[in-house]
Amino acid sequence: MANIGKKVWILPDCELPPVGEGVAKGHESVIIVNDTDKDAVIDVKLFFTDKDAYEDIQWTVKAGRVRCFRTNNIEDMCGFKVPLETQYAMKLTSNCEIVVQYGRLDNTQPNLAFYTTLGFAQ
Repeated sequence: MANIGKKVWILPDCELPPVGEGVAKGHESVIIVNDTDKDAVIDVKLFFTDKDAYEDIQWTVKAGRVRCFRTNNIEDMCGFKVPLETQYAMKLTSNCEIVVQYGRLDNTQPNLAFYTTLGFAQ
């Protein structure tokens, strides 16, 4: 059976919400499943409406594993801080097939909003 997934993914509607108050903290996450027998090395590129793209981010997901990356923690990995409440997009390019899901929890309103979606893959 072939590995499930694609090597190139686009997440067009990213926006890191503020942490907010309450038990559930506002965040964004990218969940990656690696269904292959080799470690996935993923280059991440961020696109913005008002500045040049940022490309110096790399994630690894071990073979046969799932891993969640929180965009509010990208600064700890590479020194770049994703700006709060700013529209941006993300491109993920992997050395092997992966499946990517995006999620956002926005608790800046009394009725918090959470959604997830698959990205566009090629």
